[in-house]
Amino acid sequence: MTPVIDLHAHSTASDGTLTPVELVRAAADAGLDVVAITDHDTTGGWDAAVRALPPGLTLVRGAEISCRWHGVEPAVPLHLLAYLFDPGHPELVDELARVRAAREVRGERIVRLLQADGIDISWSEIITAAGGGTVGRPHIAAALIRAGLVASTTEAFGPDWLGERYRLPKDDIDVFRAVELVRAAGGVPVFAHPRATRRGRIVPDELIVALAAAGLAGLEADHEDHSPAEAAHVRALAAELGLLVTGSSDFHGTHKSVRLGAHTTAVEAYKRIVAQARGVTPVASG
Repeated sequence: MTPVIDLHAHSTASDGTLTPVELVRAAADAGLDVVAITDHDTTGGWDAAVRALPPGLTLVRGAEISCRWHGVEPAVPLHLLAYLFDPGHPELVDELARVRAAREVRGERIVRLLQADGIDISWSEIITAAGGGTVGRPHIAAALIRAGLVASTTEAFGPDWLGERYRLPKDDIDVFRAVELVRAAGGVPVFAHPRATRRGRIVPDELIVALAAAGLAGLEADHEDHSPAEAAHVRALAAELGLLVTGSSDFHGTHKSVRLGAHTTAVEAYKRIVAQARGVTPVASG
């Protein structure tokens, strides 16, 4: 039977709604054979997920790194999935810590803007709800939902709220620097949802060509935010550049409607990731 592989999922270590323990159990219940824990800018969920790994499930340890391309003004935010890197690599550890701190500063500034407009939400409540995880806009969205101001995360991310009116930039890592750091830490970098126009601005193919030359390993093609045409474009570009192609759910629990295993990665691409990794190895439960 062909293994079911989902290489992009979030826990409460960042902005998912399942704890790392609940995430791996849910992955097993969803029929996955391999799942990646890829919280934003943190490895904080790795150890708990490993300890709770259900029988028959393999865990790929990773992170989704907040990056920015400065080739245009304003710079374009983008995400880099980093798989199987050494979590103790000093330079990468320092950069991820800096980005997490920047996320927190931005989150508090957004809450102040909301409060200045008479919107009664509490920053301390948001920090508490995050439970030590990397703070992101979904945590603020959850506070807006609890306050009865919006009905859903989707509405909270609309233009009247966190999508535009109360959206602020954050201090991300230059994408070329991120690829360099992930490779230096023995990891395998894959560009997350690179063609998702519904998320906003996208980067030109020329940037992906340059990133491939700099060490980018692959592109995430099959993703909830890619149209069929966008996914096909990504696959064609990957083939042209010799990059591996992944597919994944980008699961966030109840913050998004997508389910675990909604999009998956082919075994051949997974094997290429494992073969390139020099940081840590996948963890298989008996």
